[in-house]
Amino acid sequence: MDFSFDLKRTANASVWRLLPNRWDFVAFPLIICLIAMAAIGVHQTMAPISTLKTQVISLDPSNLPEYALRTTLRMLAAMCASLTFTLVYGTLAAKSRRAGMVLIPVLDILQSVPVLGYISFTVTFFLALFPKQVLGAELAAIFAIFTSQAWNMTFSFYQSLRTVPRDLDEVSRGFHLTAWQRFWKLEVPFSMPGLIWNMMMSMSGGWFFVVASEAITVGNNTITLPGIGAYLAQAISDKNLVAVGWVILAMTVVILAYDQLMFRPLVAWADKFRMETTSSGNAPESWLLDVVRRTRLIHRLLVPVGWLFSKAARVPIRLSLRPGLRLGRAGGARRASSRAADIAWALVLLAGTLYVVWRVAAYVRTGVTLDEVWHVILLGFITLVRVAILIALSSLIWVPIGVLIGLRPALAEKIQPLAQFFAAFPANLLFPVFVVVIVRFHLNPDIWLSPLIVLGTQWYILFNVIAGATAYPNDYREAATNFRIRGWQWWRQCMLPGIFPYYVTGALTASGGAWNASIVSEAVQWGDTHVVAHGLGAYIAQMTAAGDFPKIILGITVMSLFVTLFNRSLWRPLYAYAESKLRLD
Repeated sequence: MDFSFDLKRTANASVWRLLPNRWDFVAFPLIICLIAMAAIGVHQTMAPISTLKTQVISLDPSNLPEYALRTTLRMLAAMCASLTFTLVYGTLAAKSRRAGMVLIPVLDILQSVPVLGYISFTVTFFLALFPKQVLGAELAAIFAIFTSQAWNMTFSFYQSLRTVPRDLDEVSRGFHLTAWQRFWKLEVPFSMPGLIWNMMMSMSGGWFFVVASEAITVGNNTITLPGIGAYLAQAISDKNLVAVGWVILAMTVVILAYDQLMFRPLVAWADKFRMETTSSGNAPESWLLDVVRRTRLIHRLLVPVGWLFSKAARVPIRLSLRPGLRLGRAGGARRASSRAADIAWALVLLAGTLYVVWRVAAYVRTGVTLDEVWHVILLGFITLVRVAILIALSSLIWVPIGVLIGLRPALAEKIQPLAQFFAAFPANLLFPVFVVVIVRFHLNPDIWLSPLIVLGTQWYILFNVIAGATAYPNDYREAATNFRIRGWQWWRQCMLPGIFPYYVTGALTASGGAWNASIVSEAVQWGDTHVVAHGLGAYIAQMTAAGDFPKIILGITVMSLFVTLFNRSLWRPLYAYAESKLRLD
């Protein structure tokens, strides 16, 4: 036997497997473009901050590609920060009972605080970190976009961790997986379908705050970062409708780009995490994912990365995030100790809450009377009624549509970019239309400004319902078909229980976003014409314009109080019901 020939053939085969094929030549330009985009973005953030004063925002459409690149990089950086925050914060809130007592109410408050409120407190901090570089202003803008993305992603991940099927959890414990291994092998994969759809919503929802994040005011100085948001702000300031049209076109191109290059591959990749015993007949597809899978050289280069992640997920790190659940021999003593620790922890939280309330009250009463407090609370009830009605109407519309889309992957692929565009469409572009129509026909602002509140937040319901319908096991659908369960019985006994945890997450985040949006939707203007509705959002907007800080703090405090009580009295019991009664196990 000629062993030299066999060795030569084996060596030639190994060399051949390392040579690129035609799919590598398709994927390489995309990778090079992504690396070039990142390099350009990093280079621009390291420039002196004085360059921003010389870079006047031009409405020439030829500048839009560069502006779109800068805005896209900011939103992607904010998305990475939001994903990291989601995995850490959501895990602590779901796994630790005592941490959850603090983190979930804090999360309720964080989503109710206006984005402009974050900017006013964080801009000075970031600029002080990098006083002579654009990086400080960039970090402030990224943080503002982060606050519009992180909360609904965290709620989605938290809901997934709380509703992991018990049988899968028991199997993982039967295999003696540590908490670290269960996290990466069970809990994160189970949460992927819902988390990815909420990432889409977060990316689209970030467009609403791009205008505010790219024009930063520090004292009497305004720092304007080049981007689509700054371009749109300049177009609105100049009342240039042609430039507004160019903004809409640029947004459409960017949304289609990250739909095709980021979210559609993620949706197709996450389909393997569906919890079912029968395969789906219409799995979502992605041309980019197919190209990467067919490459030879790139695939070989990615294999070591996948191996490292797999090994890291199998490291037997032991974490204890559930104090008091494992009792052992001294079960009674540990139970009593845990109860005493819970009481002590609750007392510490109560003392901290009372101290914060006392400090806020001491500051507010310097410029606010008791009658003003009752007036603001009444305005809060008006906004509460408005938000509740709008969320109910949005649910009636989008739950059936979301189920229809989620159960049909082929339809979801067509609807996905369209839904992202409408979710990303800045509501402030419609303010002139509403102002002109209300003034022209003498309409009631309390009624006709209300749709603006939910215009950008209703999509949280749609995207989460789509995620729930997408994750609904295919074998459950086949069983319902075999038993001829149809009509209202199918909705009541099959689909609504299956999507209910996802709907609660969507409605909760939509409700919090609606309170936030009320600040810019209950008081709108176009030129010198102002239209104001009665409500807490309009009160905060007016006090902000007047610079009355005690009343601003009062308004934000009352809004946070309403959001927290509303979540605690409605959404938290629904969360608990979904955890205990509607798990897919």
